[in-house]
Amino acid sequence: MSGVPAGSREAVRRLQAEVAALHAELTRYQLVVWTAGNVSGRVPGTDLFVIKPSGVSYDELDADAMVVCDLDGNLVEGERQPSSDTAAHAYVYRHLPEVGGVVHTHSTYATAWAARGEPVPCVLTMAADEFGGEIPIGPFALIGDDSIGRGIVETLRESRSPAVLMQNHGPFTVGRDARSAVKAAVMVEDVARTVHIARQLGAPLPIAQEHVDSLYDRYQNVYGQTQQQTGGVA
Repeated sequence: MSGVPAGSREAVRRLQAEVAALHAELTRYQLVVWTAGNVSGRVPGTDLFVIKPSGVSYDELDADAMVVCDLDGNLVEGERQPSSDTAAHAYVYRHLPEVGGVVHTHSTYATAWAARGEPVPCVLTMAADEFGGEIPIGPFALIGDDSIGRGIVETLRESRSPAVLMQNHGPFTVGRDARSAVKAAVMVEDVARTVHIARQLGAPLPIAQEHVDSLYDRYQNVYGQTQQQTGGVA
């Protein structure tokens, strides 16, 4: 089965290699167990995305294992069934055109907040930097159709956060590309863990909204290397 346009084949192959490699970051940061979790990436200039196949061990994931789907979640290329979360990823790509990558994990601390249906408050400068406020809770939704995707989109449209904790399920993160979405998944677990520990010691101190806004603006627009310094995109 192959519905990939000839002109997009090189881009698809590059993205398959990248998405396969990024799954190693999920295990490296202990965000997943067994075959749970997934990374996907939108193929630039097309209505296609690359995603992990369902129920395959992380040790078996390479470029050839990655499957290609259209934005309705239909399999376009690959020998295996796509992830059970494919419909959710497809819905996000259809409705948030600026998103180029989606990640789902069941990382322990972030999922613990999701189990309580409680957003992670913005009590760390790192949270202000990355999420622009609290990490929000999305609605409960069952796997199997695009209900999870609808909940992700509805929640993120009301937030600056690239992460949402779907109630009783776990975190989903988005980014301009797959790598950015993986970074957000790493960061959401770190923030969730730290705030959880802080609450065991007492009531964490909130950060004033004006400072949250200032921190977010600096991190998103000033922090890091400039285009001149890197010789490319900042």
